[in-house]
Amino acid sequence: MSSISDPHNIHPIDDSQVNTPDDMSHGSQSPGTSGDGSHLDSRRVAKNTIMLYLRTIIMTAIGIYTSRVVLQTLGVSDYGINSAVGGLVGLFSIITSSLSMAVGRFLTFELGRGDKQYLKQVFSTSMNIMFALAALVVLLTSTIGWWFVNYQMNIPDGRMGAANWVLICCIISFAVGLVNVPYNSSIIAHEKMGIYAYMTILDAFFRLAIVFALYISPYDKLKTYSLLGLFVSLLMRFIYYCYCKKNFEECSYKFVYNKKLIRDMTKFAGWSFFGNGAWILNTQGVNILINVFFGVTLNAARGIATQVEGLVSGFVNNFMTALNPQITKLYAAGDLPSMHVLVCRGARFSFFLMMFFGIPCCLETRELLTLWLGIVPDYTVLFVRLSFVASICTMLGNTLVTAQFATGNIKRYQLTVTFVGAWVFPLTWLAFKLGGDPSWTYIVYSIVYFILVFVRIYLVKDMIQLSWVRYVKDVLIRSGVVAAISIVLPLAVYLMLPPTLYRFALVWLLSFICSGTVIYWVGMDAVERDGVKRMITKFIHRH
Repeated sequence: MSSISDPHNIHPIDDSQVNTPDDMSHGSQSPGTSGDGSHLDSRRVAKNTIMLYLRTIIMTAIGIYTSRVVLQTLGVSDYGINSAVGGLVGLFSIITSSLSMAVGRFLTFELGRGDKQYLKQVFSTSMNIMFALAALVVLLTSTIGWWFVNYQMNIPDGRMGAANWVLICCIISFAVGLVNVPYNSSIIAHEKMGIYAYMTILDAFFRLAIVFALYISPYDKLKTYSLLGLFVSLLMRFIYYCYCKKNFEECSYKFVYNKKLIRDMTKFAGWSFFGNGAWILNTQGVNILINVFFGVTLNAARGIATQVEGLVSGFVNNFMTALNPQITKLYAAGDLPSMHVLVCRGARFSFFLMMFFGIPCCLETRELLTLWLGIVPDYTVLFVRLSFVASICTMLGNTLVTAQFATGNIKRYQLTVTFVGAWVFPLTWLAFKLGGDPSWTYIVYSIVYFILVFVRIYLVKDMIQLSWVRYVKDVLIRSGVVAAISIVLPLAVYLMLPPTLYRFALVWLLSFICSGTVIYWVGMDAVERDGVKRMITKFIHRH
């Protein structure tokens, strides 16, 4: 039966089939479309991005404070234990990531088509899958995970009990998070970014409360931190459940057994598993390698570097969170030209956002960490700088991943990307085995993931009919030119002046001015500059 006569065959999980725009044309008009053939909803993307930026600003301020207090309260050793053990459980987030992509893609796709009945089946089926996997994860982490923590990890004497306590709390929190995936995906698919922002801000304030509780707790600080973190996770999961059940019709669970849907979703998640598996191995797996070769102090340094990079990349991730549903809905509606615009623009602006904050962070890393944390573990400065380089290499291909997943045909893509990306872990292990220092993990990661940008371009170009020349010129070359010009003046000031508070402030100011100016005049095209002018004019008239 063709995809036209059976609308649910529109999910192109069959690896031999690629859905073309004609196959998609029978779907209903996606939400927010103009009806004139152009489905790109720039206003919604801009509004949602602004909401998520406000969220990130608040969360960043809270995160800066809580990170400093947690490090000082727990100490470098316990902070490293929390990072290492949490990273072990984090290895299983390959399951969460794969299924989140599958659930989010299927929910967003059905919203783009307007099929409410099938949307309900997608939600209930995803819940069935999550219940089963949560039970499996608990079994694996409580057996294999316990063995690895107690017999393989480098834990300081006298802290094994606390490490096991952290493991138990992480396992329970992780399992509950799995069950919550369909609810969180529903909020993103409906593009309710305001609610998503409020939820995560609330979570941040709860985490802030944990910090104050650490001050007054008479018990083991690490155990207290883990237990309170688990309590917050459970509370937030309950709030997500209540909101979605009240506001989204499809979020009322009923047992459904749709064999075809289960097969399609598990196929999609299964192939996603390969790509996510490489990424998890290259991050959490490498974190364990660092623990085995260098101990918990280096885990603390890597944990801090990851947090600094995460605070900055949060701005980019917010932009992508607002953008991704639009890319999927454009594909579902068959509007490939608008999809191409969004894919290229999204990749370019992701790079610009990362660069905007990354340049001053990388130049003034030591002063930034000293002002922020007070305690700066060895290798932290180098790790922070290298983590930004690695993240930028990843950002350049993010929208290509979303575009590929929108098609549903991901077998060839995931096999190829996983084969290339999986080299980070063994090459890092080899570097450590040969006596290399910990920085090699970031060097290897950056090289491999930069190569992956070109691999992704090659794999995706035919799937969505996107010209690789256009992507290279519009995204890679233009982004490189913007970065090269933007860094010149801040770097000159950094090299010429002594390390003082004056230089710190001047470098940040010049970085923002130079980056903003170059992004506007070199990084944006005429249409994008006009859009910025209209937004500024509208804002001025309102106020």
